Amino acid sequence: MESPNNTTHEARAEIEEALYAVRQKIQPRTVHGWFANWRVALVLFTQGLYYGLPWLKWDGHQAILFDLASRKFYIFWMTLWPQDFIWLTGLLVISAFSLFLFTAVAGRLWCGYACPQTVYTELFMWIEEWAEGNHLARKKLDSSPWNANKIRKRGLKHVLWFLIAFWTGFTFVGYFTPITTLGKELLTFSTGGWETFWVFFYAFSTWGNAGFMREQVCKYMCPYARFQSVMFDPDTLVISYDLDRGEPRGARGKKIDHKAKGLGDCVDCGICVQVCPTGIDIRRGLQYECIGCAACIDGCDQVMEKMGYPKGLIRYTTENVLKHKYQDTNILSHVFRPRVFVYGAILLTVISIFLVTLVNRVPLRLEVIRDRATLSRSTEDGRLENLYTLQILNMESRTHHYRITASGADNIQVLVDDRNLQAGPQETIRAPIRLQVDPASLKGPSTPIMIRVQSEENPKLVREAKSSFLRR
Repeated sequence: MESPNNTTHEARAEIEEALYAVRQKIQPRTVHGWFANWRVALVLFTQGLYYGLPWLKWDGHQAILFDLASRKFYIFWMTLWPQDFIWLTGLLVISAFSLFLFTAVAGRLWCGYACPQTVYTELFMWIEEWAEGNHLARKKLDSSPWNANKIRKRGLKHVLWFLIAFWTGFTFVGYFTPITTLGKELLTFSTGGWETFWVFFYAFSTWGNAGFMREQVCKYMCPYARFQSVMFDPDTLVISYDLDRGEPRGARGKKIDHKAKGLGDCVDCGICVQVCPTGIDIRRGLQYECIGCAACIDGCDQVMEKMGYPKGLIRYTTENVLKHKYQDTNILSHVFRPRVFVYGAILLTVISIFLVTLVNRVPLRLEVIRDRATLSRSTEDGRLENLYTLQILNMESRTHHYRITASGADNIQVLVDDRNLQAGPQETIRAPIRLQVDPASLKGPSTPIMIRVQSEENPKLVREAKSSFLRR
């Protein structure tokens, strides 16, 4: 029997080898299947949104534009201001609990299908295969000396990579600078310093991460791979190799009765390793390098189908199924467990609060500034008067006329040069007003009052601000 000391020594040696070994370039084999089709669909969907949304117009402006210079954030029909950053916090909370929920249910779904690193790596590998050939041709090209053929293929690949990376950086900046304006500036070489920096920085990051670093980003730079195990439990759906069914593995002919020879279903073809974008062997168990792309499932299912064996030697399943605590048919009843319901309830609550507050958001801001030079003065008819300046911000994309009223004291009067005030789209106006009150109705040196601003076009568009009326 192997001693614990030997096991520990081997484990340490394996860790040291992983840390100090020179990286071997991975050329994954192309695979087709149900999960591969999902990855293709999500690449097309996510990049269609990313590249297309900046060109969409809405009410005369870019549909999604984060105008940092003007501190205005256009999201379709909404115009958000710095005061609305509470909704950004809500989006971050929703994203966090969504990640917790998806991970608790089925592991690294985000990493395998929608993470930008995964999406752009997939996109770059499509170009690489088109320019250089399949995985065997690429390996042969890697080891061949530089010649005209290698220069031509590598040059074509990098030109296409750079064009996509540049367009990605251009689109990214186009979410902060109107993309049509940015395009004209690029064509005339008149972009600003920061715009130029971010276009090329984001392009370089895309080109380097998706073209060269690839799985290294997932292994060593992404923190999610390190803490994902905290969100896993024995009932989490993860990509797993069925050890009991597959072992002992071994090569054999299609017509051989492998059961009679004491072999499992695994033919030891290595397809699961060849198609893996991070180069791991899923047969060694779940590893933090696994991004949950399910390429090994598609590859293994193809082999099982050719051999006439049942599919699912590698599949989405749970640790408890592999330990025979329940059958595959009972997975759903265990996947949807208390932890999942708690995450789901919290997520649903946060989304509900987010949507309700967003729908009931009042696109109007009001600030009351007291005149510090004149605290209080008497009028000719014996009434007391206080002076204020109202700062009104119209946060909508249409003009509004406002009516100002006040409450908090008996027979309080509002005097303003123009009782019906007008503010254009996203315009801030300042309105000096005078409030007059009969001194007999005041009970102390300071009386709390409420100043109210209401839109004539939309009576539901109302803002109130507290202030005080001073006797002296």
